[in-house]
Amino acid sequence: LAFWIIGYGFVQAFSPRLIKQFHRGRGADATTALQMVSLLTLVPAGIALFLYFDFNPQIVIIAGLTVFAFVFAINSSLHSYLIVSWSDNDKIAMNVGFYYMANAAGRLAGTLLSGWSYQKYDLTGCLLVSSLFLIIATMATFKLKRV
Repeated sequence: LAFWIIGYGFVQAFSPRLIKQFHRGRGADATTALQMVSLLTLVPAGIALFLYFDFNPQIVIIAGLTVFAFVFAINSSLHSYLIVSWSDNDKIAMNVGFYYMANAAGRLAGTLLSGWSYQKYDLTGCLLVSSLFLIIATMATFKLKRV
């Protein structure tokens, strides 16, 4: 768990550099958000697919969650940057507060839903429910203003 948290922090710290390299020096924007949430959507779906086809579950889960943590950390850093970048100067504190409030509510709902879906549908079903919600997030990202 300590390695997970430390690694997550390192990825978040280096996310701006990774994004700039990926975009050849250009900063993050709505297209970056769409690309990253789309990539994140593929990870739990991929884990579920590998589990469905009876690949070694220990390897699939450890490798899959490592990839998920990496992509999720970049997404988290990207969202924090975009909230501040897109806020009016006099509304930054309010927008950041709303973002963190929504983030906490989403984590609570996700925790409850993942517990329920795991009990009802097992790990593969839980991962597919997660993928469904990430697809919804991807569709919502299409509504972000393109600059």
